[in-house]
Amino acid sequence: MTELGFSCTGVRADPYAAGPTLVFRLRITAADRARVHALALRCQLRIEPAKRRYGPQEAAGLADLFGEPARWGSTLHPVQFAQVSLTVPGFTGETEVDLVVPCSYDLDLAATRYFDALTGGDAPLLLLFSGTAFTGEGGFRVEPVPWDREATCGLPAAVWREMIDQHFPGCGWIRLPREDLAALLEYRSRHALPSWEATVRALLAAETAPVAEGSVL
Repeated sequence: MTELGFSCTGVRADPYAAGPTLVFRLRITAADRARVHALALRCQLRIEPAKRRYGPQEAAGLADLFGEPARWGSTLHPVQFAQVSLTVPGFTGETEVDLVVPCSYDLDLAATRYFDALTGGDAPLLLLFSGTAFTGEGGFRVEPVPWDREATCGLPAAVWREMIDQHFPGCGWIRLPREDLAALLEYRSRHALPSWEATVRALLAAETAPVAEGSVL
């Protein structure tokens, strides 16, 4: 069986993608300069939150995911980030390819919440590989990619911010049920508010405004 090795040499935001997208640069090696006709890979990307330290602001942003820092010894479990497929063209000995990973800014997703909470440093990622290798020098052989193939990678918080700012500059994003969105639209229309930002600010102002004595809510 051909011995395959994987490593991640870097990650960048794709400035030309239609939506938020990260591009991981992978180096793949075949022992003894073996000939690989093609690889059909499945890659699972996982966040390993226990492998870094967090400042007070980051800890506050991660409280919904992992609870209070005093509990982190038992709550900092790995978080699923993405699963993608990749077809690698033929090579001999070693090659480098791009692994394209579409991302979301939906803050209901645990991975997005995690990245959004980071103020600096790297997010520790583990890339797990499996799939099928098509190999052979004088013929054609089909081999499984062993399930224990993996690589580590640090995703800089600055790269995540750059990617998000390319598509949502200065903005956040939330997802609402249709009935709540319809109610919000009705409120906006009824008060002739010019934007969703103005609508949310009006609701927040009404929530924090003092109630006059004797008034009925």
